Amino acid sequence: MAGGDVKGRGTWATGIGFILAAAGSAVGLGNIWRFPYITAENGGGAFVLIYLGCIVLVGLPIMIAEIMIGRSTQKSTVSAFRELSGKGSPWISLGWIGVLCGFLILSYYAVVAGWALHYVWRSISGAFTGQSADQLQAAFEQLSTDGGQSILGMMIFMAITMALVLGGVEKGIERWARILMPVLLLMLVGLLLHSLTLSGFGDAFRFVFGFHADDLTGAGVLEALGHSFFTLSLGMGAMLTYGSYLHRKADIVGNSVAIALLDTGIALLACLVLFPITFTAGIETAQGPGLVFISLPIAFAKMAGGGILATVFFALLSFAALTSTISMLEVAVSYFIDEHGWKRRKATLVSGAAITLIGIPSALGRNWFDLMADFTSNILLPVGGLGTALFIAWKVGDRLRRDEFIAGSRFATFYGLWLGVLRFFVPIAVGLVFLKAIGINIF
Repeated sequence: MAGGDVKGRGTWATGIGFILAAAGSAVGLGNIWRFPYITAENGGGAFVLIYLGCIVLVGLPIMIAEIMIGRSTQKSTVSAFRELSGKGSPWISLGWIGVLCGFLILSYYAVVAGWALHYVWRSISGAFTGQSADQLQAAFEQLSTDGGQSILGMMIFMAITMALVLGGVEKGIERWARILMPVLLLMLVGLLLHSLTLSGFGDAFRFVFGFHADDLTGAGVLEALGHSFFTLSLGMGAMLTYGSYLHRKADIVGNSVAIALLDTGIALLACLVLFPITFTAGIETAQGPGLVFISLPIAFAKMAGGGILATVFFALLSFAALTSTISMLEVAVSYFIDEHGWKRRKATLVSGAAITLIGIPSALGRNWFDLMADFTSNILLPVGGLGTALFIAWKVGDRLRRDEFIAGSRFATFYGLWLGVLRFFVPIAVGLVFLKAIGINIF
């Protein structure tokens, strides 16, 4: 892959730059807090095995399709679907879903990222030291319901995100991905080495990765299906947008495999970091934000050197959030550049400001926050992912599809298998995820 400018839009300077940026998009808050607790709740190793199968059979095929659309057109979401389907085609709505997802998801995601930044400061200042469980829980509840603090944290995080996206593809997104992702991995490995010394590591390992098949239900299988889809940033146009900056000879399949491996590896490492800490401290493992903003601070408060560990962990969490927010903002920015001819500076500042304004209601009240999260996760993302799979599998011509799959790839012989999975298995799987998300559970 070479650097340069693709149709005036910019391109990745190196293959590893694209992989790190796309993996950064996939690696986010869900890897650090959601994956550990759903693994523990659904059979541990049995769930992990099903989840890995879902990554291969659902996540990877859709990721390849998204990147393929972007690389083949060298355009952002709306422009890409218009070029491949024709002006006025209903398929173009999938591009609009991507832009809408970028706006709405980032608007509430930045609120949680702001909380992570706040906890970095609290860790550095020693605020966890000597605090009881009740005090730490009350502190999080106060933060999450304090509109002023939440808005301030969101605005700071959005400003950082905008500053990095302003640099463009090579000098902004790629440069920082090459810094943030290795640092994130270094912090995660450092915390893992510490977890290995804790008395609760053995029990935590067996708890998370022991093959507890009796605990794996049909609902757990659907959970694995859903997470394999959501964790890879699919259905929101991020992979399509990043794919549009790829050189023509890039190995789409090989890069997709590398991205999925990085994302899955980080999620598994997070399990080996979080649960030894909570097991050693003898505290319950809460779900969702409570796991990282309540349970872990309680554990850190009981540990020698807990302030340092907390600082590293919440910096890790902030970095993971930042690599994702960059990609979400880039979806919107690339749309304005391609569709309206805006310069990157104007597209970034206008998009960032609009998303910040849209995020204020999420910062002020959990009802709006939950509404946005449910609407995007349960409706927009599954529809976007399913539509993308159907579009590539059935709408796009075989010549273009085959050429894009095999270009520069070591996996050309898997084209027929990939297409068959994308045509028949993926729609059923994502359909089940969508039905579960809207409350229709067949198990």
